[in-house]
Amino acid sequence: MKRIGFILIIALLNSTLLFANIAKDTIAVESKHEAPQQLDSIFSTKESNKVVVDTVKQWRPDSQKGIWLGVIIPGAGQFYNRQYWKLPIVYGAFFGCAYAITWNGRMYTDYKQAYVDITTTTDYTNPNASFIKILPKGYTIESMGGVANYTSILENRQNQYRRNRDLGIIVTVAVYALSLIDAFVDAQLYDFDISPDVSFNVEPQIYNDINNQRSAELHLSFNF
Repeated sequence: MKRIGFILIIALLNSTLLFANIAKDTIAVESKHEAPQQLDSIFSTKESNKVVVDTVKQWRPDSQKGIWLGVIIPGAGQFYNRQYWKLPIVYGAFFGCAYAITWNGRMYTDYKQAYVDITTTTDYTNPNASFIKILPKGYTIESMGGVANYTSILENRQNQYRRNRDLGIIVTVAVYALSLIDAFVDAQLYDFDISPDVSFNVEPQIYNDINNQRSAELHLSFNF
């Protein structure tokens, strides 16, 4: 009986060790299968991040879109091209032109009305007349050289302010066209490398002339 009990204990220990080894091998095999999957997920994440980064780096403005935006809204082309520092210049030029057109147009209307009134009336003493109101403070028609001379001044001022108004309109159109050209050129040259890469090289050189005499020179070169 003692011998049989001893044999059963030995068999039980062997079976326990066998199951332990099987379980160990199973865990090792499963870990081998899971590792590539984890690596695949890591690499796929890196690839997706790389795609996103490449997409951001490869963005460049469309010149046609930029110029059409500028046609609809002045300055929108510069905003689309991300040239935000140019917006104050563009809008400042437009506001300046608008002010010049408005002011010269108002002065032209006033002097035109004064010129029409002084040439169609014989009463030059009416204080409510437009050609009297437009006189500078402290001046009279007599101090301006009389009716004839004052009429000539009103005509010249009228023509002067009309020219200035028309010139303001021309400048406004030019500013508008330049803003479109600038938006188009900026979009075309968006990824053009304009970084300053100027280098200065100094190299000594030795030459042999036809008489086999050596001469030393200093070679200077610029690289752009």
